[in-house]
Amino acid sequence: MAGKFEPKVPVQLDPPKDDPISPEELAKANGVDGAKCYVAIKGIVYDVTGNKAYQPGGPYHVFAGKDASRALGKTSTKPEDVSPEWKDLPDKEKGVLNDWITFFSKRYNVVGRVEGATNFDE
Repeated sequence: MAGKFEPKVPVQLDPPKDDPISPEELAKANGVDGAKCYVAIKGIVYDVTGNKAYQPGGPYHVFAGKDASRALGKTSTKPEDVSPEWKDLPDKEKGVLNDWITFFSKRYNVVGRVEGATNFDE
């Protein structure tokens, strides 16, 4: 079961960074006009720039430049579900969210944490 989230092609990741990223900076990292493309989960910011799915026109662009914790837990791409709030989700959806964190952490570099985020695991 441990290999369930392993990428098909091994990914060489940089050591995770703990740099503060302001919500404004995160919002600008939406892949538009060649900008970097970041997605945050539970306040941790991942660089998904190389994945076309998160770029404008891609199926997951709704997550770009945002903390998508709630939507990922709900397995939703509805813009109204894209929110950092996840603590009120049912346990099953919290489990799905944790699976997404495992998935992202094996594929994308951690470039920092959202400044002022209060939605970390506690």
